[in-house]
Amino acid sequence: MRVLVAPDKFAGTLTAVEAATAIADGWRRRAPGDELDLAPMADGGPGFVDVLHEALGGELAAVTVRGPHGESVPGTVLRVGARAFVESAQACGLALTRGEGAESASTWGVGELVLHAIDAGATDIVVGLGGSGTNDGGAGLLGALGALADRPLDHGAAGLTGLGTVDLTPARARVAGVSLALAADVEIPLAGLFGATKSFGAQKGIDEERLPVLDAVLEGLAAATDRRTALEKGAGAAGGLGFALLLLGATRRPGFDVVAEAVDLAARARRADLVLTGEGAFDFSSRSGKVPYGVASVAAEALRPCVALAGRVLVGAREMRALGIESAYSLVDLVGEERALGDPAGALADVASRVARTWSR
Repeated sequence: MRVLVAPDKFAGTLTAVEAATAIADGWRRRAPGDELDLAPMADGGPGFVDVLHEALGGELAAVTVRGPHGESVPGTVLRVGARAFVESAQACGLALTRGEGAESASTWGVGELVLHAIDAGATDIVVGLGGSGTNDGGAGLLGALGALADRPLDHGAAGLTGLGTVDLTPARARVAGVSLALAADVEIPLAGLFGATKSFGAQKGIDEERLPVLDAVLEGLAAATDRRTALEKGAGAAGGLGFALLLLGATRRPGFDVVAEAVDLAARARRADLVLTGEGAFDFSSRSGKVPYGVASVAAEALRPCVALAGRVLVGAREMRALGIESAYSLVDLVGEERALGDPAGALADVASRVARTWSR
């Protein structure tokens, strides 16, 4: 039996590569004769570069960039020929902003990652968006690339209060001749009721009473640059980082599609008899561009069943099947929360072994 193993990361516990390895280890215990094809996945958020490097090879360059609050943080630029991939979460991820607040968090370091890619000779750059802890509309990225304004662009959303003018000419000149793309799993606009602040500000630690204030700040950034671009799909991705990239001429692609194409997921699903996927929490939001829904959709096109393994399963059977998943297994339910969090790889392997008992021939 041929089994395609295509999980996302289990946030906070396992990378996608680690999760795929753990699932394979557990499956082989029960069904050692099965042929396993490991295809770790990502949607543009944390793990984007690692997954692509695993699939495509290429050269990884270690760099140091400015973190969301001015500290130095490590990052990587993946070069595959003339194309480069960078991951915004490495420079402004939520894990880097906890305790210091999203209002003052900047995306400057993401601009520095793009600059490193350009200086390395890349003419095609894909920026993975997702998992950010920022809400500055990408002002930091624009500043790092040379944009000028009458307010500081590197102090997060808080520094943009009262913004009047922004000159994008130097930033656009810096990326001239470079094809930019943003890989994002959300389609929201920059501001408004369904914009970056109202949709994701609270989970980044912004107090409820501050949400309208910061949304108005992003409205001001749009007024100083391009209101029409602010309404485009994906402009609100990663706290508005999508907006900044769109201002520089970037095109938008779903992050899952970028990775699925890179790993040739559709062809690998057609060669499989069963597809396995997974993530930390499997809930109905998984439909919004997340890996399990994407993998299940690819499996459905190949007429293959898809089964999910997750830290927690928070949907019922009807919702699960609406997401294209035949069955879902919860680590917390099967091995207990303490084991699931204390030994995530071992717990996932144990659950995979149980799944193999049911699904392997």
